[in-house]
Amino acid sequence: MGLGIALLAVLGFNFAQAAEYPTNFTNQGSIINTRHNLTQNTTPVSGAMITSRNNYGEVCVYCHTPHGANDTPQVQQIPLWNRTYISNTYQTYDQLGTSTLSQPVTQPGANSLACLSCHDGTVAIDSIINMPGSGRYSATAKTSHDENHLDNNWANNAVYPGTTRSLNHHAIGPTSPGGGVGCMACHSAPGGLEVATDFSAFYIGTDLRNDHPVGILYPTTTGPGTDFNATTGTRGSLKFFDTNGNSRADTKEVRIYDTGEGYEVECATCHDPHGVPSGAPGSNFNPTFLRVANTGSTLCLTCHIK
Repeated sequence: MGLGIALLAVLGFNFAQAAEYPTNFTNQGSIINTRHNLTQNTTPVSGAMITSRNNYGEVCVYCHTPHGANDTPQVQQIPLWNRTYISNTYQTYDQLGTSTLSQPVTQPGANSLACLSCHDGTVAIDSIINMPGSGRYSATAKTSHDENHLDNNWANNAVYPGTTRSLNHHAIGPTSPGGGVGCMACHSAPGGLEVATDFSAFYIGTDLRNDHPVGILYPTTTGPGTDFNATTGTRGSLKFFDTNGNSRADTKEVRIYDTGEGYEVECATCHDPHGVPSGAPGSNFNPTFLRVANTGSTLCLTCHIK
């Protein structure tokens, strides 16, 4: 860790100010003002953040592309998906051994894999297929980390001293697929840099046994006398809780996804990565990108009867 601290100092990282300003995002208005805007440096006094990924200068491109989207079957249902898909086997909640689940659980579906493509810590946060501009597409990057693609098709913001290679393409986890450390090598407590924001809550990993089940079939027997509320809207492959009665699955409404195995709970059931206003337009987004703030267990009681 001493070498890492020394290198950050060479790059002009201001440790005192980084600790004082862990984030400058307002969490209002749009995804531009959230941590999911990977073009921004949340501590503008420091140059360290830009060493973790290519800054493509576009907010949406880290997840989406208008052309050449990932057509790998597991993720082709995600709209215009631009990220690398790594085939991982996840440990699921039903494998706890003490689980009392009554519903079957499968591997995470597309609407969880979209989130896990960063949050399982195995894919670099800038590992995309189609970079902005012409001639910066890599078919290899659909299903594997393509270090050559990331290094040679974009003018990186920071390089190893004395080389032309980018410092690192970090995954959120402790190691990165191209070699070297990942975000959690510094952003963890204990064990990381004392001044670095703790990212432990963002690093889910591939062991999902301590998280709400995803890929779990939503019961078909619902309503009074059961443990689950009935959804009130259906639109295409979605069932949702239509709280405003407009027959559309709005961003503030919890939804259940059918991607071929029946209607299942996925990460996007409860979370919207673009941010959800807590009230009127311009209000602060719900914490942790939740569709419904869990004040008084409101989010939990949307599905569960307790």
